Amino acid sequence: MVINMLKVITRTLFFYFFVAGSYRIMGKREVGQLGIIDLIVSILIAEIVAISIEKTDESILLAILPISVLVILELLLGYISVKSRTFNKIFGGKPTTIISEGKILYKNMVSQRYSLDDLLLELRKKKISSIDEIEYAFLEPNGTLSLFPYKPFKTKNICPLPVIVEGSIQYHNLSFIGKNETWIKNIIAKNNLNLKDIFYAIVKKNHIYIIKKSLN
Repeated sequence: MVINMLKVITRTLFFYFFVAGSYRIMGKREVGQLGIIDLIVSILIAEIVAISIEKTDESILLAILPISVLVILELLLGYISVKSRTFNKIFGGKPTTIISEGKILYKNMVSQRYSLDDLLLELRKKKISSIDEIEYAFLEPNGTLSLFPYKPFKTKNICPLPVIVEGSIQYHNLSFIGKNETWIKNIIAKNNLNLKDIFYAIVKKNHIYIIKKSLN
């Protein structure tokens, strides 16, 4: 029992430094920036290491060999992806346009399973208060969102409040700005819209900004 525990500890320490060295060879990259190939390699290495640590009766070389093959494969594919744009697009993916010329591409969001909450979260991270400040937004293959805003608003301390989110009226925000359901429905009617057709609407300086759902 004690001998097996010592073997597990020894293997754990060995693979810690071995895997750390392997990742140093493959290059630095944050977890949030991993591409598909990087993620597959990471999962396989983790699985191989876990099996080797558990099976102390098997030679450690049975884990070192496949990990070494994966490291070489990662380096080779990385080199090819740099040299071949086509290869990089096929295996690395390509950006998806989420906002174009200030217009949200709803169909693209659905295809990427990217919700409005995800979009708003990224805006808050970049200290952007409203969707209508963004001219273009691209969802990168690694899951990050690249934002290209319009010129910054000149007025300070602007805090636009969403009054409609994905076809649902935000009653708390309406009450906060001194408006009611009748007011918002009248605006919807004036614009010849249905509530279910509105993806996002905000009120800023007594002006309402409406983004319609679009499948284009």
